[in-house]
Amino acid sequence: MSPPPDYSLTVLLRKLESIGALSPEEQKAIASLPATVQVLEPRQDIVREGDRPSRSFLILNGWTCSYKIISRGRRQIFAFHVPGDTPDLQSLHMPVLDHSHCTLTRTTLAFIPHESLRELIARFPRVAALLWRTTLIDAGIFREWMLGLGRRTASEHLAHMICELYLKLQAIGLASSYRCPFPVTQTDLGDALGLSNVHVSRTLTALRGKGLVSLQRGVLIIQDWPALVRFCEFDPAYLNLEPQGVA
Repeated sequence: MSPPPDYSLTVLLRKLESIGALSPEEQKAIASLPATVQVLEPRQDIVREGDRPSRSFLILNGWTCSYKIISRGRRQIFAFHVPGDTPDLQSLHMPVLDHSHCTLTRTTLAFIPHESLRELIARFPRVAALLWRTTLIDAGIFREWMLGLGRRTASEHLAHMICELYLKLQAIGLASSYRCPFPVTQTDLGDALGLSNVHVSRTLTALRGKGLVSLQRGVLIIQDWPALVRFCEFDPAYLNLEPQGVA
C-alpha cells in the first residue's frame, strides 16, 4: 500500500516539544531524518517478540499497542500508543525485543534507521536527552498501569487510563474541549485492564452512570474532568508534560 504523499515528522516535533524545548537547528535535524513510511491495516504486527530490528517506528497517525501473549493466546496489553509516540525506541540499545507491537487502527508509521537516530543524538545531546526522557515517561506509564492492575478498582483504572490518554492527545493537538478519539475496542480494553468483555462493559456503564465519561461512535467525551480526576486520584506528574491548561 502506498504511503500518503504529504507525511512529515512534525508529529514527533510536537511530541518532543510537549516535554522540552528544541532549538531551530534541532527541529530541522529531526524533521530531516530519513524515514520509510508504511500504512498498516488494523490488527497487524509491526514488530514481534524476538525480532532484532535495525530501525524504530514513529506513529504518524492511528493507534497501536504493546503486548505479550502467554499460553492459550491470552494477551496482556502494556500501553496504548498514539501519534508522536516511538514505542520501540529502546531497540536502539536492546537488540532483541522482549514484547510485540501491533496496530489497533489503520496506522501510518515512519520507520527511522537506528544509524540515523544514533547520528542525531550524537550531534544534538539535548535531543538525546528528550528521547531518553520519552522512554522514562513510558516507564512511568507502565508503573501507573501496574498500580492500576494491582490496587485500583476496574473503574478507577479505566478512569486513570482515560485521563492519561486525553492529556497525551491534547499535548500533540489531537484532543480538545474534553473530547478525543478513542478507537479502542472492549476486547482491547479487557486485555489492558485484565477484564472480561462483560466486565469492561459494566465498567464503562459505571463511569457513564457517575456522569464522568461517555463514548459516542469512537469519540470519548469527558463530561466532568475535575470529578474524573478526583475519582481515580489522577496526578499527571508522571507524564512530564510542559505546563498547559486542560481543555
